[in-house]
Amino acid sequence: MKQHPPPRASRLLHSVLWLALFATPLAHAGNADIASAQSDSTTDKTKTLEQVTVTGSRSPRVDIEGPSPVITISSKDLDAKGFRSVFDALNSLTQNTGMAQGEDFGNTFTPAANTINLRGLGPNHTLVLINGRRVADYPVAYDGSVNFVNLSNIPSAMIDRIEILNGGASAIYGSDAIAGVVNIILKQKASGLDVNLRVGSTEGGGGSNQRLQIVGGHHWDKLDAVYGIEVTHREPIWGTDRSFMDSLTRDPSGKPSQPTAVFYRRNMDSGKYVDPGNAACAAVGGLYDNSVSRANNPRYGYYCGSDRAAPTFWTVQTEQRNVNAYTSLHYHLSEDTELFGDALFGVDKISNTTRAPSWTSLAAGNSYFLNANSGNTERWYRRFSPEEIGGRTQAGSRFFERSWNATLGIRGSIGDGWKYEAAYNRSEYDNVTTRRAFLAGLDEYFLGPQLGTQNGVPVYAPDAARLYQPLTAGAWNQLTDTYASHNSAWVQTLSLSVNHGDLFELPGGSAGFAGVLEAGSQGYRNTPDARLAQGVFWNNSGSLPSSGKRDRYAVGAELSLPVLSQVIATLAGRYDSYSYAGRNDNKATWSAGLEYRPLDSLLLRGNVATSFRAPDMNYIFASATNGYIPGLTDYYRCRVAGQAFGNCDFNNQSINYTSYGSTKLKAENARSFSYGLVWSPNTQLDVSVDYYKIRINNEVTNLSADGVLRDEADCRLGQTQGGQPIDITSAQCQSTLARVQRNPAGGIDPLTATRIFVNPINAASERTSGIDASGNYRWNTAGYGDFALRVNYSLVLTHDYQQFPGGVVLNVRDGAGESDSGSTFQWRSKLNGSLSWHYHDVTTTLFGTRYGSLPNADQSGRIAPYFRYNASVAYRINDRTSISLVVNNLLDKAPPKDRTGSGWPFYPVGNYDPYGRQWWIEANYHFGS
Repeated sequence: MKQHPPPRASRLLHSVLWLALFATPLAHAGNADIASAQSDSTTDKTKTLEQVTVTGSRSPRVDIEGPSPVITISSKDLDAKGFRSVFDALNSLTQNTGMAQGEDFGNTFTPAANTINLRGLGPNHTLVLINGRRVADYPVAYDGSVNFVNLSNIPSAMIDRIEILNGGASAIYGSDAIAGVVNIILKQKASGLDVNLRVGSTEGGGGSNQRLQIVGGHHWDKLDAVYGIEVTHREPIWGTDRSFMDSLTRDPSGKPSQPTAVFYRRNMDSGKYVDPGNAACAAVGGLYDNSVSRANNPRYGYYCGSDRAAPTFWTVQTEQRNVNAYTSLHYHLSEDTELFGDALFGVDKISNTTRAPSWTSLAAGNSYFLNANSGNTERWYRRFSPEEIGGRTQAGSRFFERSWNATLGIRGSIGDGWKYEAAYNRSEYDNVTTRRAFLAGLDEYFLGPQLGTQNGVPVYAPDAARLYQPLTAGAWNQLTDTYASHNSAWVQTLSLSVNHGDLFELPGGSAGFAGVLEAGSQGYRNTPDARLAQGVFWNNSGSLPSSGKRDRYAVGAELSLPVLSQVIATLAGRYDSYSYAGRNDNKATWSAGLEYRPLDSLLLRGNVATSFRAPDMNYIFASATNGYIPGLTDYYRCRVAGQAFGNCDFNNQSINYTSYGSTKLKAENARSFSYGLVWSPNTQLDVSVDYYKIRINNEVTNLSADGVLRDEADCRLGQTQGGQPIDITSAQCQSTLARVQRNPAGGIDPLTATRIFVNPINAASERTSGIDASGNYRWNTAGYGDFALRVNYSLVLTHDYQQFPGGVVLNVRDGAGESDSGSTFQWRSKLNGSLSWHYHDVTTTLFGTRYGSLPNADQSGRIAPYFRYNASVAYRINDRTSISLVVNNLLDKAPPKDRTGSGWPFYPVGNYDPYGRQWWIEANYHFGS
């Protein structure tokens, strides 16, 4: 049996601890990138591993894999595989089985940001690092609840590679590393100057974009420098730009689509609409691109509606302008000691629109009044069109964001084989969100002065013709004003780490050791416009300023133990202490890994680890916030009426809510387990298969308003939508019912939901398991070029969620319920693969993804699997110049349709994008040697 050389003994130390402590992790082999394979074609099959191994190395994968699977995305993959951005590349991972709404999906909380959802456990359970160090959270919480790192502004020009460690890793990284770790590694070396210009657009219209990247590097005696800048611009894509969603008449269910109500009067005593007549609707018929007409709801009667009102005001892809810059400096004090520093800066301007501005009479109260002219209790409603307000962008939000991340440190060697690093890192993220909103007094504009009250109901004598009179741009400007909210987040860490790769001898070789000491803090501040809480704006009481800070201290160590020539054991432990709100929360975590190589070509591996997540800052410190949430569906009333959610009379409801944080929250606990094998019989072929299992206990749960309404409907009706029995007397149901306020059954507007209460608690548990598999095959052909094939596959075997101890266990994998960290809409499987061909100066890559089935809206079945393909072709003109064509969604496939009446836009938003075919032409030129 071949004896493994001593460097093998410290390989795990290099692949994991150097990733965490020295920000120079091992890049695992097996990437199917042709260019990398070509550049390595002269390398011997047997090579001594160094601290950093180049992605695409021909070294057998079995030699450099460790006890836990690590995925590598090279910088060349971003363009070669047709990815739009860094986020798009990470979103393509087969391990990313959960949906996540963000800047490209119209999410109303964080439409300027993107995140991923590894294992479907939620954006806040994946730790995202840059150069192995923590970065500031996005200042606004995802879904109004959880904190996360924004992936939409990472400059691809400066990326060397991205490494994803699957499973729990808190023993190395501390909090957040439950579902996995994403480490974005920026360039540390460059020579000369590279200029890249990219211009592109979309097949369906909208989304035209341009990008300029400049990356360079230089060496002056003892100083090495790398620098780069990336400037991008992207036009928006509107819902009306895509033919499958530009109108409600596109409903794939085959059922007659109910036009969106644009104007209506409703008699609250009878529950019916007051017929506006043809003349009133004709007076506003030119709005929404001449689509408004008199429509009939079989249950409620006639109103003025439009089938284009929803898509007109939705940017399915935001408008962006970004400037990002990066520099990295290394000054060599001696042969084994260097000072280093790096800094990443970003400025972003983003615009998006999610919904038309609308008015509901007396929305801040019960939304109804006594009409002195008709003698009826009525509710009035209207939406405003682009023609009335001076263009649809007037209803949008604008985000001005600045972020920076900087590190300063020293590293070197001391004593006999000891290496050290001392570093200080700070990251900040600032966001200013600007919106236009109606001023107080809007009710009087449409209803006239209040005449008093009768039995507690406000009395007005409005002119009905005023409701159906189009607004002028001048009136819009007079009735509205702009407000701005300021948000910021920051994190800083001081760390000292040591490493020794030859600590003592064991039968299999030299033992390795690494240790780390950390002290850090993080904080955030949300400062809403003070006028929101002063009643200046109509139907918006706003929220109070919210802020928080906590300190963190940690100590950790890892041992790499080659107990035999074929067996390497890894042990790691870490202790973290958090201090906030006058209390301490301490967590100890550990992990153990084992590698066994019975053959040179075969690795058997396993790993078990404990992890934790400190409560999100927003969960802890958020102040009591009052507001209203538009676009909600009252699932209880829809199910009682026997109506599909998409065409229900009780969807698109605006419901008041109250939310607040809690300083009593404790850390979540998790345990993960994985085992598998890597088989690499030669340098051309490698295959890996791994089983994983993750369980989270004491999970913080803060139900979304949509989740509360879904659960409340289950409790009131005694069963889920899928027919699973629910006990209304259970503690879970009693808590859920208390969160929803409804009007009395016998009064005006009976059973209408008037307010939802949400707050975080430690209660939930979640567990998931599955299988990951991957394979690579590379081959050369005489006269026909070189080929490379890579395939990745993930299968979710189980995913269960229990909201409260003793409560119902929901089968999230099969769509039986919704978890707080994910969604009902999760893929059970995901497959992707790439085939690359390199011939002389031409390189082409075809990349495909198969998304598994999803539950449909009414959970009566599943939406069939969906396939997407990207492609690229690059031509090297000479040693300095190359051009390429990149196509995303090569076959221009629309997202899969939900034919069960899910409602507009008729596909699972957040799981798929509606962009269609996108293409770019790129030109690259290198200056210098």
